Amino acid sequence: MKIYFELFTTWFKMGLFTFGGGYAMLPMIEKEVIEKHHWATEEQVMEYYAIGQCTPGIIAVNTATFVGYFQAGTLGGIIATLGVVAPSIVIITLIATVLTNFMDIIWVQHALAGIRVAVCYLMVEAIWKLRKSNLVSAMDWIICLAAFILAAFTNVSMVLLVILAAVVGLVYKRVKEINA
Repeated sequence: MKIYFELFTTWFKMGLFTFGGGYAMLPMIEKEVIEKHHWATEEQVMEYYAIGQCTPGIIAVNTATFVGYFQAGTLGGIIATLGVVAPSIVIITLIATVLTNFMDIIWVQHALAGIRVAVCYLMVEAIWKLRKSNLVSAMDWIICLAAFILAAFTNVSMVLLVILAAVVGLVYKRVKEINA
């Protein structure tokens, strides 16, 4: 029973204090899931993120589901998922009922602008941390830069980019194995 409480409260806290979605949540996941509770290693969290990007749904929700499932089975996955989405449901409901009345107030506009800047920083920090553990070879860098260029300067679908990166990685690994 304790694990269910910990899963819910930990993911609730992350859902409550993380703005900007899954990538912005990565530093908090690292602190809570990896360092504090030891529910997963950094490599496992990166795998959960990768799978979460390829499966339908929100990355943060998918990651919570994976961590919860691997800690306490199906019920653990459900409880962790409820924990991460509950704050959003409550906050969105409150904001929807109140914020429309205050959107013209300059302080509210500046506060939201500040939150957007903080979210940008959190996303950059998450990308920087992902770089350390995932961009280790020249081919990793080539795939990363090619994906960035295609994403930034063309209208190539993100789904297609992920599939192309996976195919290039698989072909590269296979060619390396044959030549070894």
